[in-house]
Amino acid sequence: MSNSATLGDHTAATHSSPDAILGTYKRQAALFVRGEGVHMFDDTGKAYLDMVSGIAVTSLGHGDAGVRRVIEEVLEAGLIHTSNLYRTAAGERLASWLVAHSFASSVFFCNSGAEANEAAFKFARRWARAQGHADKSGIVALRGAFHGRLPGTLAATDRASYRQPFLPLMPGVQIVERDLEELRAVLDPETVAAVIVEPIQGEGGVRVLDPTFLHGLRELTHERDVLLIVDEIQCGLGRTGHFFAHEGLGLVPDMVTIAKPMANGLPIGAVLANEPVTGALQPGDHGTTFGGGPLVAAVAEHVVQRLSDPALLEHVRETGCWLHGELTALMQRTGKLRAIRGMGYMWGLDTHEPAAPIIARAFAKGLLLVSAGEHTLRLLPPLIMSRETLGEALRVLEEVLGEG
Repeated sequence: MSNSATLGDHTAATHSSPDAILGTYKRQAALFVRGEGVHMFDDTGKAYLDMVSGIAVTSLGHGDAGVRRVIEEVLEAGLIHTSNLYRTAAGERLASWLVAHSFASSVFFCNSGAEANEAAFKFARRWARAQGHADKSGIVALRGAFHGRLPGTLAATDRASYRQPFLPLMPGVQIVERDLEELRAVLDPETVAAVIVEPIQGEGGVRVLDPTFLHGLRELTHERDVLLIVDEIQCGLGRTGHFFAHEGLGLVPDMVTIAKPMANGLPIGAVLANEPVTGALQPGDHGTTFGGGPLVAAVAEHVVQRLSDPALLEHVRETGCWLHGELTALMQRTGKLRAIRGMGYMWGLDTHEPAAPIIARAFAKGLLLVSAGEHTLRLLPPLIMSRETLGEALRVLEEVLGEG
């Protein structure tokens, strides 16, 4: 900072430098400054077709007029934050809407998916203690899972490179194979409080879990008096063509965690819980300063109503079926893909070549892609993306695959 600039001088020019941000991410070199629909634009004006959606976040795309209108209304009212010491209309409306459209009896708001899963772990342990089981604290996750990078959720995340630098992890959490017999051996009703599962393992390679397995798991958790937590942080809120992914499976969990697309880019997460769980919780058992504040809750109320629109969900289901056919044809034409997995607007493409150079070549051509493992590309387009635009993305992807 120059001598003429002070901490209070907001007019002083400041150079933008990536070095000022802690290097926990390998970011692309382009500097993004604007978004419109399904495109992002860098500071040179170059357009990029967004097949990432901020990692399944901007399901309504960029610069959505409805989202902008709600933000402007909240700013006009002037009430952005109150803390959770006070009631706010937006938070109560959002919670009431979620309860009315789900199995849940009440909702806890937080700021991210990892926080939602951490809260669900706490709620499961509190439920078990309320039943008089002092030793019933275990959490079980599945092979291939990703539930977050906080102390508890990292222990439930099956990625050695994420876990190893931070050992020892939170005790009482174990990862087991996606196998009912192994789960039957592990789910001790005296020591295990909950199982957490993603219907589609996003970071784990976009692996769609077998509905028969999931129903068997639900029966087993009922049998063993163990809670079932369904993590829909990435696969929920319309991405599979159902508002909740578990609805499309005919599954009724005890808790569901949601986050990413809830407010189309503003930070919010939530735990939806049934009555046995919520009845065990008391004031002071958990907290959050920012969770469900007036601004983000108002936007989320608008977004979840849009994402639950039957016409949008039908669009995702039908276009997802079309995508499956197009991706299958792409795999056959190019010989560059080993497998494709997914549904709706959530697909994983296993590649012979490492994913990173494919993503880099696509980026140079104005196509944004993300990986889900060393040899898996992940497609997470905004739910509003048309079949025609998806076709454009696949044409660029085919070019990029052919250059490898």
